[in-house]
Amino acid sequence: MEESVAKYKEICLWIKNRLESGELKPGDKIESEYKLCQEFQVSRQTVRHAIAVLEEEGIIKRYRGSGTYINDSDQVTPKKEKNMQIAVMTTFIQEYIFSSILRELEEQFSNAEYSLQISVTNNSVEKERFILKNILNKYTVDGLIAETTKSGLPNPNLDMYGELMKQGIPVLFINSHYPQLAAPHVSLNDKKAGKLVTNYLLQCGHRNIAAVFKADDGQGHQRYAGYVEALMEANVKVDDKRIVWVDSEMLTDFKQSEDWIMHRLQGCTACVCYNDVVANKLLSVCKKKKIRIPGDLSLISIDNSDIARFCEVPLTSAENPVRDLARIAARQMLDMIDGKKVPETTELETEIITRNSVAILNQGRL
Repeated sequence: MEESVAKYKEICLWIKNRLESGELKPGDKIESEYKLCQEFQVSRQTVRHAIAVLEEEGIIKRYRGSGTYINDSDQVTPKKEKNMQIAVMTTFIQEYIFSSILRELEEQFSNAEYSLQISVTNNSVEKERFILKNILNKYTVDGLIAETTKSGLPNPNLDMYGELMKQGIPVLFINSHYPQLAAPHVSLNDKKAGKLVTNYLLQCGHRNIAAVFKADDGQGHQRYAGYVEALMEANVKVDDKRIVWVDSEMLTDFKQSEDWIMHRLQGCTACVCYNDVVANKLLSVCKKKKIRIPGDLSLISIDNSDIARFCEVPLTSAENPVRDLARIAARQMLDMIDGKKVPETTELETEIITRNSVAILNQGRL
């Protein structure tokens, strides 16, 4: 029964989307029941249900012995039945910055009388595809807010996002985005964040500055771009041997790579960390190897999460205004559901929150 319901909605959306795009115009004849049965591989009963719904909404008109036509009344506009439910798909949920994002989204949508359907990918493209398939099959949400999965790598699920948008379900990305998709996104300005933290170290007298970035997330690439730009503008050599690229799996099993990572950091007085999680892991390694923070090595990171505030050496970190991000994303999604245009890109600014993890070098070491 549930599949039949999803199929009749699919037929309705297909006709409405063609009308909105201009492919169908008032007075045009639509496909026969027989052709619709073949097109969607459904029973005639399902097709008739869809036609009845469209006729009740005033979108089509049936004429005995002639067929079914798009209503030519000036009052006809393709209405979309709202389910009052938003799908939210994040990489993780109970840790780091994600819980703050979800709390703010829930508050914003609750005020607008929408409920959330929350899914977690664990940064897995297989899980992402499973969730997207589920959304497509059920047609029970009015929009999707998605955090990208491994956005620094080619993604095999872009066709699924494209199908959602084709079916009239608005898609908005947070924290990062897939450049190949014409969907709006709301995020931190990651390039500026990478440049800001690097400039802070330069202003503190550091010149031998290492960095650790995530290779499989688009945010890591943007933060790297900001790091490189800051060094070049300061006429400091960009040494590839001091740049460490990690992925999600390496972060999960950090101990296996810690000797290699610390070897790349030798001779450096400071390190730019992709985020607070990376910085905190480096703190633990440095403690074990009796490397003083910030006496021997300064650390600076991005996101200013609870980790930055409460780890053993409180971290100097660039603020990621995640509550503002979530609030803007929620409002833009509500506008998209109502058919309003929203900015293609919304990138939020950041500022440095200073704590105890960065040493200011004396004049003689500049």
